Amino acid sequence: MIISPRIFRDGRGYFFESYSERDFNASVRTVRFVQDNESSSIYGVVRGLHFQKPPFSQGKLVRVIEGRVLDVAVDIRRGSPTFGRHVAVELSGDNRLQMFIPRGFAHGFAVLSEEAVFQYKCDNFYAPGSEGAIAWDDPALGIDWKLPHDKVILSEKDGCHPVLGDAEWLFDYDVDYYAE
Repeated sequence: MIISPRIFRDGRGYFFESYSERDFNASVRTVRFVQDNESSSIYGVVRGLHFQKPPFSQGKLVRVIEGRVLDVAVDIRRGSPTFGRHVAVELSGDNRLQMFIPRGFAHGFAVLSEEAVFQYKCDNFYAPGSEGAIAWDDPALGIDWKLPHDKVILSEKDGCHPVLGDAEWLFDYDVDYYAE
């Protein structure tokens, strides 16, 4: 779900509601966010494609405060009609777009500007023992990260995740991970 907030501008600058529980739950689904995270990254950084396994699976509402990123969500729910497909959208401090990534999707982003400040609003707490991930550059996913391959900067962990076809653990389309 891509969310475009109403922005009110005048001579002083701008104002917008970055999150309204009432509006979000009425238009997307009932979600209780419990943790906010923020990261700063330089051009070429790719973070992802990450997810948290149950019972710590997470939905995330993400946005960019400063800079530009290509934000990507991949459906990793076995049995889903969109399994293995992705959605990619440019989020920036200028366009103020947000994306909600529900449980059952892997998430990642690539920094397209000199630097980017990225915010995550999560509906479950981070649990290190529940980390999961798939390879950011899995050719079967067909993701164009909008970066020259030789400019990509990865963490050591993000450089060695399995491709989707070899992933040991994925979500099941027929399970409601919000009913946990």
